[in-house]
Amino acid sequence: MSFRGFIEGLRDGGLIEEIAEPVSANLEAAARGWGRGPIFFRNIDGHQCAMNLLGTREMLGRALGVAVPQMVQHLSGLEYQGRVREVDSSPFQEVVSEPDLSRLPVLTHFEGDGGPYITSAVVVSELSGHLNACVHRLMVLDKDRLAARLVPGRHTHQLYQAALAEGRELPVAIAIGVDPLVLIAASTRVPPQKEFEYASALRKTPVELVRLDNGVPVPHAEIVLEGYLTAERAREGPFVDITGTRDLVREEPVIRLTRMMTRERPIYHGLIPAGGEHKMLMGLPYEPLMFREVSKVAKVRDVILTEGGCNYFHAVVQIEKTGEEDPLRAIEAAFRAHGSLKHVLVVDTDIDIYDPKDLEYAIATRMRADEDVVMYPNVRGSTLDPRSVEGMTTKAGVNATARLDRRWKFSRVTPTGSGKGGR
Repeated sequence: MSFRGFIEGLRDGGLIEEIAEPVSANLEAAARGWGRGPIFFRNIDGHQCAMNLLGTREMLGRALGVAVPQMVQHLSGLEYQGRVREVDSSPFQEVVSEPDLSRLPVLTHFEGDGGPYITSAVVVSELSGHLNACVHRLMVLDKDRLAARLVPGRHTHQLYQAALAEGRELPVAIAIGVDPLVLIAASTRVPPQKEFEYASALRKTPVELVRLDNGVPVPHAEIVLEGYLTAERAREGPFVDITGTRDLVREEPVIRLTRMMTRERPIYHGLIPAGGEHKMLMGLPYEPLMFREVSKVAKVRDVILTEGGCNYFHAVVQIEKTGEEDPLRAIEAAFRAHGSLKHVLVVDTDIDIYDPKDLEYAIATRMRADEDVVMYPNVRGSTLDPRSVEGMTTKAGVNATARLDRRWKFSRVTPTGSGKGGR
């Protein structure tokens, strides 16, 4: 699958809205795309742009070729193994030029943003044979410089620190408009250097990479920017993150671009911060990790990160309960798998975890606060949580499962008669 191929599939199914009139990349495009389904702009400041392609579970399931109820089980069963091969050329090499970001429809999403942001790019880096691919937000500083948000301790940051220690700049490639499955893989926590192998496992076909002049291999894309992460730093932000609130302004490394490569008429991928696509790509990859971890301690049926919890902070774990200790074990396993998780709700198999009313019903009828709520005070959470203090917070788990020795008391009763009786 390619980025264009996925868009064409949406067109064939009547699933993408097309807008022909001119739209500005400065605030207007994000406002037009906010809260909507897949959308294709034919003229954002003279350029093509697609948004919201993976903004729902249904769209993710379409990309993966898996029905939504089976998605987590499918992903949790995949190995991080696949075939990756290098090729000599790619359609993104149709137009090769000096870097000039003003020639791309990089969006300014919200009033007060630090600047236009690239938000959908897979950033590939390589140092001494160690390869990494992940998604970083990139704030435009000028035509050939970007400020990159690097989370300390993550793999790109590790490679960057190692390069600086050697007195070198870290070579990088920035790919925009990639196969949606490559984007999903790059958004997933996988073992080091396994991102493209995992993408191949998702695709069930090899992932092809083209090696650039700076030595970094990059997948097929609409747009590729070649450059180096330098020792220079710049203010990055403000930026609206997954909660719809503003993240901190930080001093972050600067990427110096050396070359720009695009399709003849590239399609830019505009990913709206705090929109559905952002939440799906940031949250969904944690669901199979939690499924795997919980399966070590309980009979897990399904796991979701809820929309009301920003698809990131609130998890629901559905288990087939066999012992009264199972819910606590499931809660602890979910927190181990997803360090930014804040609240976990454990429910039985008769609860529809995709229905907020059913989840509330489970809390109302099967949870008693003095016995079924467990708290973990003063632990590491996420700096994205506005209620945290430098990333420190209190986490809580809720056991909303029926008691095994009184199962009859919690069983829901519904009418089953034909309605033909009576006088």
